[in-house]
Amino acid sequence: MKDTFVLNVIHRPEMVPEYAEKALSSDKDNLTNQSLLKESLDIFITQQRIAHQNGIKTTIQMTYASLFNDEAIRLAKEDHEKYGDEIALTLLGLPCEQFEKKYHTKDFCIWMFSKEDKERIVDDVFGLFKEKFGFYPMSTGSYFMDADLINYIKGKYPSIKAAVATCWEEGPKAYHTCNNSWYTFMDGGPWAPWIPSKINSHIPASNKDDDSGIVAIPHLSRDILACFDGNGSNFGTHPQNVLRGLIYDKDTWEFPYFYNLVDQYRHLGKFNNGLSYNMMFVGPGWMNKMGRWEAPYELLLKSYEDGMAYYGKLKKEGKLVDMTMAEFANFYRQNKHYGEPEVALWNDILYGGNKQLFWYYDPSFRFCLDMNQSGAMIDLRPYASKLYWPTGIGTEHIYDASFPYIIQANYRAGYFTHYKGEGTLKSCKVTYDGETIDLALCRTKGHLSSLPKKKILTLDPVTIKFHHDVIVTIISKFIVEENRGEIETIREIIDLNKDVAIELNEYLVGAYGTTEYSLDMHGISLSVNNQVLDYEYKCRHLEEKNAVAKVKIPQINTILEMNSDESSLSYINEGYAFSPMFTLGVKKILKNKEALKVCLKVKKAN
Repeated sequence: MKDTFVLNVIHRPEMVPEYAEKALSSDKDNLTNQSLLKESLDIFITQQRIAHQNGIKTTIQMTYASLFNDEAIRLAKEDHEKYGDEIALTLLGLPCEQFEKKYHTKDFCIWMFSKEDKERIVDDVFGLFKEKFGFYPMSTGSYFMDADLINYIKGKYPSIKAAVATCWEEGPKAYHTCNNSWYTFMDGGPWAPWIPSKINSHIPASNKDDDSGIVAIPHLSRDILACFDGNGSNFGTHPQNVLRGLIYDKDTWEFPYFYNLVDQYRHLGKFNNGLSYNMMFVGPGWMNKMGRWEAPYELLLKSYEDGMAYYGKLKKEGKLVDMTMAEFANFYRQNKHYGEPEVALWNDILYGGNKQLFWYYDPSFRFCLDMNQSGAMIDLRPYASKLYWPTGIGTEHIYDASFPYIIQANYRAGYFTHYKGEGTLKSCKVTYDGETIDLALCRTKGHLSSLPKKKILTLDPVTIKFHHDVIVTIISKFIVEENRGEIETIREIIDLNKDVAIELNEYLVGAYGTTEYSLDMHGISLSVNNQVLDYEYKCRHLEEKNAVAKVKIPQINTILEMNSDESSLSYINEGYAFSPMFTLGVKKILKNKEALKVCLKVKKAN
């Protein structure tokens, strides 16, 4: 496919913008519904004007409240006719007088309602849209939509082709930076467009039977290094994020970080058969005359003008194609196949450091390798489990929509821990004469290459110096074949200055969960071949030559297997109450020019 960088710009006319009473007026006595409506529509009109002046078409996602406003409806129809903008429908922006009177609740997140209320609300909103426009929309969305909601909408309203379906890494980090009040946990999903599985909306569909019928896009294109380490609300392709994160020059009001973020996404086409993607999704609430985040209105306006001007410049140079959501859904299906992975070799564009992450997802798993730790795996989500995870009142997950991890180095410690215990990580320990050094302490850089249906990440060599002046240099390589659920790790000794033996120990420390807190590990079983341990927090160890190290985690319907060749030793470690983890590992004694090859397989438990 020819290199194509696609942009979706989505605007929504919120009639009662978020934080309206706090942000739009300092004089509550003079605050009227009419003034809110006028300011909100004025901002929407401004955003539309800026996009169109730069030659960018938009998708107008009508909110429930806007469907009661004749002026908002007229504006949407006018821009659809004049500019080709798509008129769509969002399940954000539910709160308004009509909604609260009808549903007697202050809830506003569609994924948190009961199944019955979700369906009732969807039918209400879609019916009102049809009444006002004479047709059903082709795209919809929210911050998150679980599989049941998507399946219901697609079954009842087959015109829907696309939806905003998740917000990348919006979990405990966002919750904590919102004073422990933002109950929108949805970590573990894709950062780029995907076709959701009918079973779980985070998981890319593996085949036609698994296809939910829509193309999903994330809410904003996030910095997938900065967002993993910190609050995603500060690092995304929305000027609001950049201003909230104070990532701009306070004197000149310039924000080159935004342009670097857009360019980093453009660069991802190099690794994804030429296709790269960006989206900007905004409502009017942030661009108000009173200012936000200590930023005056003039800066809010300039940030949006500058950001859209950059997209317009790229389009004029033939480096960007703007599409509506429905247009993009058609394009995506024409240019992607089931099982095709999405990968990102992502550099630190926020601080300009040497940190680099490699991200990968397909229907089998999502994982992340950190080159600051010699390719240590710092995140692993077992999509192969096909885990059914409905959300909302009446389910086991009222607000927690996250796809569970097995490794999450920020929530469950990673390499560095307290003086006792371990953190979740997959890495390699190198031992000589009783001295052990973990490759997670060695920094390097990675280079990505592709073969048909295969991605190969090769790291620059790292050198370790032991006592007695023994020096070993190791190259790490990671090979992933699409939709097989296997990661092959090769640790090769390319130079050893003395004729001695070195032990390599490839290990995986795991747990399961969606937050920082440990969950009950009872029910988990560990094994090496026919030796089995049922998890009882007893700190036990088993090992066997020429074996498969295995863990079964029924709580998330997942099996992990780790094995190597017959000359290696496989082992398992059971954790204990202070360190409630498990460990799978493979050890091998090597000499110069020899390698340890280890295969990690992620499988469905039943």
